[in-house]
Amino acid sequence: GLAHQLTGREDPGSPKRLFPILKPSTTLSSLPACFHSSPSGFRSRNRKMKIIPVACLEDNYAYLIVDESTKAAAAVDPVEPEKVLAAASEVGAYIDCVLTTHHHWDHAGGNEKMRLLVPGIKVYGGSMDNVKGCTDQVENGTKLSIGKEIDILCLHTPCHTKGHISYYVTSKEEEDPAVFTGDTLFIAGCGRFFEGTAEQMYQSLCVTLGSLPKSTRVYCGHEYTVKSLQFMLTVEPENEKMKQKLEWAQKQREANQPTVPSTIGDELEINTFMRVDLPEIQAKFGAKSAVEALRTVRNIKDTWKG
Repeated sequence: GLAHQLTGREDPGSPKRLFPILKPSTTLSSLPACFHSSPSGFRSRNRKMKIIPVACLEDNYAYLIVDESTKAAAAVDPVEPEKVLAAASEVGAYIDCVLTTHHHWDHAGGNEKMRLLVPGIKVYGGSMDNVKGCTDQVENGTKLSIGKEIDILCLHTPCHTKGHISYYVTSKEEEDPAVFTGDTLFIAGCGRFFEGTAEQMYQSLCVTLGSLPKSTRVYCGHEYTVKSLQFMLTVEPENEKMKQKLEWAQKQREANQPTVPSTIGDELEINTFMRVDLPEIQAKFGAKSAVEALRTVRNIKDTWKG
């Protein structure tokens, strides 16, 4: 992620062309690169929380979390602030805070500009992560809110970076919660262990995130799903759920659609990194513990040439 440069060029692989019908006054340059996700499985017709992925750079996702009752919104990792602000104005929302998952440039690199464009905005980031543009530090257990209806619980999920935070978001309606996992948990993947150990990633993935309700929607920091599943199938070639998910993900990408969100329940079936507690997974790698199995799978992935 760190090597990204802002080239301004559109990546043909990202879902950037799905816009509502244009009003005559709209110019192409003013359009946000956003698309609306409507994952199935909402329990409530009367949704209070709207989540909008915004494709940024080559394969990053920023997100808007909108409280529908007040139109207050939080922006997660808004690396391209103008795009994220345009996506907010398209749905009549105003952004009053930024949730930064970690300090890497392709996630925190828009924070200072957001502060210029939205005077007084709060920018949250992990207390151990030295996040650029951060105004308010958070740690494990910090509670925040958006508007009247949405609560946020900050979860410290270290390893990719020391102070990485995942944001667990619930609404006062009976709808499925969501978690914004940055580069800790990807769909069928996890982040590289840049600043941490296999023990920490095990704790972050399998204990902290793995204990969230299975219906929790997972919104990660990058569109890596197809590649991740291709790798996972080299490790668990007999896993039918992985095969189905890969087929679906390839169709989504061909149609320029995002593969987010997944769910925690799905990840426990298609993400080997989250399945290392299973004896049969440990046996595959001759591992004596879940942590050892996790370390082994990550090492294989780091050298995979897929």
